[in-house]
Amino acid sequence: MTNFIRVSCDRKNLKIIRAFVTETLAPVPLSAITLNQIILAVDEICANMIIHANQEDGSKFMCLNIDYDDTEVVFELSDNGIAFEQAQYREPNIIDNIKMGKKGGVGVALVNRIMDKVEYTQEGTTNICRLHKLIS
Repeated sequence: MTNFIRVSCDRKNLKIIRAFVTETLAPVPLSAITLNQIILAVDEICANMIIHANQEDGSKFMCLNIDYDDTEVVFELSDNGIAFEQAQYREPNIIDNIKMGKKGGVGVALVNRIMDKVEYTQEGTTNICRLHKLIS
């Protein structure tokens, strides 16, 4: 089964994306906890694309494609914004961030913990993030 949505890079569309993910995954046998973790992970990547990669420019767009079968769900998120530089990424010390009262900066680390596989690629000017979650 395949499902697709295209939204403008406006923060208000995060609610639409969360609803789309929830509705699309309804037939998939996931626990409530796993479903909520997946929604959080997808929301985090979408927020990063909208806010950081596209500077909340409503004239730009991002796409989310969800494929699933009996063993795995794959989320493919794409845009034409500023690419995430995975090679430059350093996972934060979450405990230190909490102690310092720092807000933000832990989303990618959270996504990496929730999902079974996370891939970042580029095809021409299109940035692609694929999130894989095994269905147990």
